[in-house]
Amino acid sequence: MPLSVDEWVSTKVLPEHQETVAMLRALVRECAPQAEEVISYNMPVFKSGGHIFAWILGTKEDVTFSFRAGTSLEDRYGVLRGTGKTARHIKLKRVDSVDNAVLRYYTERALALETA
Repeated sequence: MPLSVDEWVSTKVLPEHQETVAMLRALVRECAPQAEEVISYNMPVFKSGGHIFAWILGTKEDVTFSFRAGTSLEDRYGVLRGTGKTARHIKLKRVDSVDNAVLRYYTERALALETA
């Protein structure tokens, strides 16, 4: 049986990053209450209209918050990273690494791209 997102976070995310992951999950739920949160590609992803628009991945060093259509987002705050064809991400070492208003800005725009 596949893990729930809560189970995945509690077993796959290092304890020092769990608060950051919890903050990101809550932020996405606030910005996109209709979004579906599931485990896909062995990580928590957020879907709207059946399409993934963001995902979270914990590493040893940080938490990566990624946007599928990141290259289409205006990088107003200069925090998007990545060299892939379409996705971009933000790295968070702590829960307060990036201001919540900045994270909300990118999340809302990523969601808008999926619902346009």
